[in-house]
Amino acid sequence: MDNLTIEQRKKNMKAIKSKDTSIELVLRKALWKKGIRYRKNYTKLPGKPDIAITKYKIAIFCDSEFWHGKDWGVKKYKIQSNKEYWIPKIERNIKRDNEVNNLLHNLGWTVIRFWGKDIHKNTNNCIKCVINAINSTKY
Repeated sequence: MDNLTIEQRKKNMKAIKSKDTSIELVLRKALWKKGIRYRKNYTKLPGKPDIAITKYKIAIFCDSEFWHGKDWGVKKYKIQSNKEYWIPKIERNIKRDNEVNNLLHNLGWTVIRFWGKDIHKNTNNCIKCVINAINSTKY
């Protein structure tokens, strides 16, 4: 259990950004450097992709490990505080991500989701993945 007061926890939670996060900025800068142009936080699509390459119908999401449930089958049992809130919250996020993926696929979009650590540690591999997606839509 942590030692934060309700006010401290509230302040911490308010500071969490939903757009222009560090992982988004890293990926966007790398894409821009490669000459790949995009829209950010594209509201015309379900799920409001962090990056949308409209020319090729590619929607990219930059997912943080905690909020989007990376390795959830193992990690949900490690949550120590407020399990009644966090477990359903993360599971709703995972379900919503899957629904958004299906909606976008049905609209003819390619969906790419990157984990934050992959963006930070393997940016070049993420860029290669996007380039491969672009090349596969050209033909």
